[in-house]
Amino acid sequence: MNLKQLLKNNEGTIVDVRTPAEYKGGHIPGSVNIPVNELLQRVHELSELKQPLILCCASGGRSAMATHVLKEQKYACVDAGSWLSINYLLSQNVETV
Repeated sequence: MNLKQLLKNNEGTIVDVRTPAEYKGGHIPGSVNIPVNELLQRVHELSELKQPLILCCASGGRSAMATHVLKEQKYACVDAGSWLSINYLLSQNVETV
């Protein structure tokens, strides 16, 4: 799955796996905040989200961990790294559409 294409086509759901405090400090509009340490306890919420899940965090470490965990649970997901990178790609898509 190509991240740029997913974002451009508005496919999937952006899931921010940072803490609620970090999320409150800035996030992608429309994203869902489920901290990485709560993923397995909140799988019922993940099941209801539009797939694939586009996972992000502050720098990429937690999103990589979340991607590994969710792929083991058979979720379609993509490690997008930093939420700031997604924000940048979204701003580029707006200009090219």
